[in-house]
Amino acid sequence: MKKVFLLLVSFALVSFTSCNEDASKKVDENKVAEASEKTTQEEKFAVLTFDEKEHDFGNVEEGEVVEHTFTFTNTGDAPLIISNAKASCGCTVPSYPKNEAIAPGDQGEMTVKFNTRGKPNQQMKTVRITANTESGRETIRIKAFVNPKGGAQAGSPVR
Repeated sequence: MKKVFLLLVSFALVSFTSCNEDASKKVDENKVAEASEKTTQEEKFAVLTFDEKEHDFGNVEEGEVVEHTFTFTNTGDAPLIISNAKASCGCTVPSYPKNEAIAPGDQGEMTVKFNTRGKPNQQMKTVRITANTESGRETIRIKAFVNPKGGAQAGSPVR
């Protein structure tokens, strides 16, 4: 019984003395400086500014593939990196400078192709852009009125 009691007392003493260490003594000053610098850098963002955020192709014939080039400028304080651009429909395909750093003040281009096959009447497509901007997401749009193939009237069913 004395051995069990001594073992418990020993364990308690070791536990209490190990908790007495001052955690602030364990902080590496270099790590604090690195974290502070990283926080300061994280406050700078790229800003993706498009010359236009929407393009209207007007009236086009069904079956045509039309394209438009959107020009943008990085008006922010950090290099702009576009990691993804995804269209709302498979008929729309964006081409962009993927994972290339665009310095503050520099320009870039994003080309959007729209295949009108099987898309009669009014169409509006969205391209969602993922980049290192403050919001992380930007959007551009294209629209067109697609004249149905075979001279069908607008609004009438296509066969």
